[in-house]
Amino acid sequence: MGRRRRRAAAAGALPEAIAALSRALPAGPSPETFRRAKFDRPEAAPALWQLLFRVLSPLQTDRASASLAPEAQARWVKCALLSQGYPRRGLAQLPEDGSGGSRELLLALSWLLAREPLLERLLAQTRVRLGDEMPVCECEALASPGLPGPQVEIDCPVDVRHLQWLMGKLRFRWRNLMASQQEQCALLGKIHLYTRGCHSDRSLGHLSVAETELLRDPEGGQQLLRRLQSENTRLEAALEWHRRELVFWQWMDTVLDACPPEASQPAFLPSLRGCGAAELELVARELQALHEELRAAGEARRAAWAARVGDLGPEWNAAQRAAQEAVGRELAALRQAWEQSGGLVQPHGPHRLVRTEAGVPGGPGLRAAEVIGALKSREACLEETLHQLQAQCRQQLARLAGALPGLIWIPPPRR
Repeated sequence: MGRRRRRAAAAGALPEAIAALSRALPAGPSPETFRRAKFDRPEAAPALWQLLFRVLSPLQTDRASASLAPEAQARWVKCALLSQGYPRRGLAQLPEDGSGGSRELLLALSWLLAREPLLERLLAQTRVRLGDEMPVCECEALASPGLPGPQVEIDCPVDVRHLQWLMGKLRFRWRNLMASQQEQCALLGKIHLYTRGCHSDRSLGHLSVAETELLRDPEGGQQLLRRLQSENTRLEAALEWHRRELVFWQWMDTVLDACPPEASQPAFLPSLRGCGAAELELVARELQALHEELRAAGEARRAAWAARVGDLGPEWNAAQRAAQEAVGRELAALRQAWEQSGGLVQPHGPHRLVRTEAGVPGGPGLRAAEVIGALKSREACLEETLHQLQAQCRQQLARLAGALPGLIWIPPPRR
């Protein structure tokens, strides 16, 4: 009787879990679409194609989805999932006209949910921004350009004039972007200066563009209120989804069992919150079994690779030593940069722009001096990388010029 009651409770909680997931996703389909997708009904495929496009697209707007045809959206979703390492080959074989494959699309959506905190990322992208923010990111500040790529001989001739035209076009657009950002900062500075002392929060001291727009057009407050209410609804749905998440993954096990077997099945390993000890013990045993299987497969591939590269001779040993030296220099440069910064965390993420007067203590946040210092450090790193790449290009050009007798090579001036 106890097992039957648990099954009945899980069956009753499943529609609520799927409904919460639908409300938390941007323009999520109805729970009936998920039920039809389990049985691979073709009428559920178009809604899931559009949902995957909205989830994977960096432009979280309705205009981006409306500007592309359904076939183009399907091709884009296939490429995006393939680039992220989606393991099932059945997705690439689906028709792009939306005539079938709803179960495979449901598996792809579940794979994205299990792979990363998808709802948190989507909620952060679509949140209502009341302040003027500036994105700052130092995650990709590498200390060296890395290992040189393999030299590949190109059969077809390279049009240098076309490359110069592309480089000039890139520089022109980069200058336009920088000019537009400088103009935007100048306008923001004027708004912050003119609205000084109007904000109720003393640590801010001025209004943002959104708050100034509310003063100029009070009717827009209703639209802002509707956006905030919509965001609150999605946040409440996300909290409810996390409470009922385990029921959804148990249901996905039945969906996966109904699929035809493939060479590599996706392993849905969600982050479980608030589940019981029995469920956690079961997941721990499954993770341990997967870990042992992965370790055995890794040892077999490592032995096969060692046997394969063992006969390459001194060239392979020299390349391996060069790789180890490059990694050592990279770690030393990163360690030195960490010691110079005093172990402080680099500025990351969006930060609100707040104008403060000289001598007035500001609120908590990121100071402009910190951003300038981080940008200068990033600029020095990029300059060093540029010099190293230019040296590699000069060596490559000298090698190519030496292979052509009678060719006079004049190197470009150093900049």
